[in-house]
Amino acid sequence: MSGFIDVKELYKTNKELKEEDINVLREWIEKQSHLPNITELQLILFLHSCYYRIEATKACIETFCTVRTHCPEFFQNRSPIVYAAEILGVLLYTPLPKPTKLGYQIIYGRLLDCDPDKYVLSQQIKTFDMTAMLMLHQYGCALGHVFLIDMKGITFTHFTKINPLQLKKFFVYLQEGMPIRLKAMYFINIPTFMDKILALIKPLMKKELIETMQLYTDKLDDLYKIIPHECFPSDYGGTAESISELTRRRNENFKVNEKFFVDGEKQISDESKRVGKPKDAGDVFGVEGTFKKLDID
Repeated sequence: MSGFIDVKELYKTNKELKEEDINVLREWIEKQSHLPNITELQLILFLHSCYYRIEATKACIETFCTVRTHCPEFFQNRSPIVYAAEILGVLLYTPLPKPTKLGYQIIYGRLLDCDPDKYVLSQQIKTFDMTAMLMLHQYGCALGHVFLIDMKGITFTHFTKINPLQLKKFFVYLQEGMPIRLKAMYFINIPTFMDKILALIKPLMKKELIETMQLYTDKLDDLYKIIPHECFPSDYGGTAESISELTRRRNENFKVNEKFFVDGEKQISDESKRVGKPKDAGDVFGVEGTFKKLDID
């Protein structure tokens, strides 16, 4: 595995991070026979994402592992070498090198191949999660995270291929289980049928998540006040590398870290070992839970 951040550096640079808190979480994990091994770096990422609240962190880890058990379409078959066409060929998700004005890490996304016949929602979610997980392990803790999604090339046929149940599963994972501090989601070059997309997704989202969404057509002047123009890829007139170069680097980074992705497939809950009633998909996705806190500026 390549380029992972040094845990010792995280202890040095995060005043709120305390080894005793990590030890509390480690001892708790050891008593949860249904949970897999969670590395020290992962414990730090989970704790940081939950603003150093122990009980919230436990709930986040629990959801992270349980959702992954019940969503193999998102969290299995993640080798970027064996499944290169599906994972790398259709979509680009990648962290951008420069943060927003508030210091938030940017995850940029767009279609690489606009052929709707090649688009599969579960593969999009898989590629996004692989990008986010690798970014966290390589960049470490961030003040916050924002998504910058270019919707250019998305057609109504893409929209008709969206599976609402898969979206619901993803939003539970995003809001309750991912070890990120989500601050905002910016969508640019939105299509004319964006109202139909919103009508589909909003009922599946918590109010706090909906409030993070900001939509832009082709005029980005207001967005540049939040994400400086220089942060964008050179294709947009920014100083980041071109989309083609970002794609090349992403592909290389994924392939070098194949073991990380394959090992991650094992980080699921074993419901046969859970004390008490095992959790099925209905328990996880069928009712509203207590969502991980979203601190929105």
